[in-house]
Amino acid sequence: MARNPRRDLLAGLTVAIVALPLALGFGVSSGLGAEAGLATAVVAGALAALFGGSNLQVSGPTGAMTVVLVPIVAQYGPSGVLMVGLLSGAIVIGLALARAGRYMAYVPAPVVEGFTLGIALVIGLQQVPHALGVPQPEGDRVLQVAWRAVDEFVGTPNWTSLGLALGVAAVMLVGARWRPTVPFSIVAVIAATVVAQVFHWDRATPIGELPAGLPAPSLGFVDPSRLGSLIAPAVAVAALAALESLLSARVADGMTVGQQHDPDRELFGQGLANLAAPLFGGVPATGAIARTAVNVRTGASSRLAALTHAAVLAVVVFAASPLVSRIPLAALAGVLLATAVRMVEVGSLRAMVKATRSDAVVLVLTAVTTLALDLVYAVVIGLVVAGALALRAVAKQARLAEVGFPADLPGEHGQEEHALLAEHIVAYRIDGPLFFAAAHRFLLELAEVAEVRVVVLRMSRITTVDATGALVLKDAVEKLNRRGITVIASGIRPGQRRALDSVGALDLLRLHGREFSTTPEAIAAARSHLRGTGVLAGTAARHARTAPPEPTGTDRPAQRREDGPHGNTL
Repeated sequence: MARNPRRDLLAGLTVAIVALPLALGFGVSSGLGAEAGLATAVVAGALAALFGGSNLQVSGPTGAMTVVLVPIVAQYGPSGVLMVGLLSGAIVIGLALARAGRYMAYVPAPVVEGFTLGIALVIGLQQVPHALGVPQPEGDRVLQVAWRAVDEFVGTPNWTSLGLALGVAAVMLVGARWRPTVPFSIVAVIAATVVAQVFHWDRATPIGELPAGLPAPSLGFVDPSRLGSLIAPAVAVAALAALESLLSARVADGMTVGQQHDPDRELFGQGLANLAAPLFGGVPATGAIARTAVNVRTGASSRLAALTHAAVLAVVVFAASPLVSRIPLAALAGVLLATAVRMVEVGSLRAMVKATRSDAVVLVLTAVTTLALDLVYAVVIGLVVAGALALRAVAKQARLAEVGFPADLPGEHGQEEHALLAEHIVAYRIDGPLFFAAAHRFLLELAEVAEVRVVVLRMSRITTVDATGALVLKDAVEKLNRRGITVIASGIRPGQRRALDSVGALDLLRLHGREFSTTPEAIAAARSHLRGTGVLAGTAARHARTAPPEPTGTDRPAQRREDGPHGNTL
């Protein structure tokens, strides 16, 4: 994509207009105030743009991070959140140095869709108190807080706030369908603020006074005695910052041609952003999918657009704080309500639910866990369940199939010898993975082998073997040997030998020379074994003694003779 500075400047201005009400709203929702959201958008937005791994990523406060921060604010207070941000920044930088960015590709799509849906529900419920114009109820569970707010509203309704919130949300949702390129969020917020001022709606509670400029960097909030208790929340925040930022960068790549982000550099940039934002009173930040999408759609081609976005917001902080302070909280609640609605991609959800039953389970479980517990638990539980269901599906691919072997016999053999060998030799082909999730079923199937003398295991189609699979194979061979059944293996690949050798399974086969490269060699060895033990020869002799004598001489039945055109017998 060719660089166009003018277009980048215009894109950055557009993103800043979209980001302003979101930054204010997420700052208020986090519990640290609108000024914290603005500080985060300016500081984190600039540093992540400079040092991150994506040319198009726009960073700042996000709804997902707000969901995680609310319970931290309730338990540790504002200073605890700032310390968590500092610690999480260091952790994200550590992830970057460990080159952990590549593992983002392993997060299943149903988990991403599920926690996105859960985040949208939580963001919407978080806005209920401000949308209804009631004091923020106590509690850190969003369902409980929303219910208390509704109960308070029923007792003393505030129709002014509710009207402003619903009006702003309606303008944004309808306007986005009518003119997608117009930033209706800022239009709606300005209109709501003007209406509240003109009609002197006292019940439309404003944001309140904002500081004119960013505070000086300070470490005054760092209390070393509290660091231990904040490690777990910091890990959760770091995990979310890394996950959402890499997801956002991947979305940006998918919307363009020729752009490819560096995941590890992106983590490094986000880590620096989260180290710096708390020093200026900001909250932890991530890459913002919605703002990044706006940046791409308005023609951004370089980091200049994201830097322009941060610079414009800095001008707002320094020059327009008095105006911003008059914005009604209900208007910001309307912005976030509309944002929550637009986060839900109905088409994607429908596709995931229809894909497989496992995908539907993972998506719904992740969303419900996000709503009932928190986002980090939701992601962990979603990943665990998705992994378990995937293992179950992979385990079902393992097959132990009986196969015919006469075509594999070297040399010429009569029909009778084939029949005799079939009485005493059975060949099985193992297909798919032989690992812990499928190994015990394999053992049960192999243990049910009928009374034969030799079992040939064709192992060339095994895709993977772990220690559990190797132990189960060894156990199966030992059990068959105790029943007097010889086990011969063929086609063991080099990649399987380490696991088999580590548990002694190969030694068990090598002890009596029962491992071969090819199936014909294995079956030839089985035949030799039967001849050596006298089983095959004895059976052949018994068949010879019990077979009826071949008719000869006068015992032969008369043959029917017919004269052909040349006197030949037909």
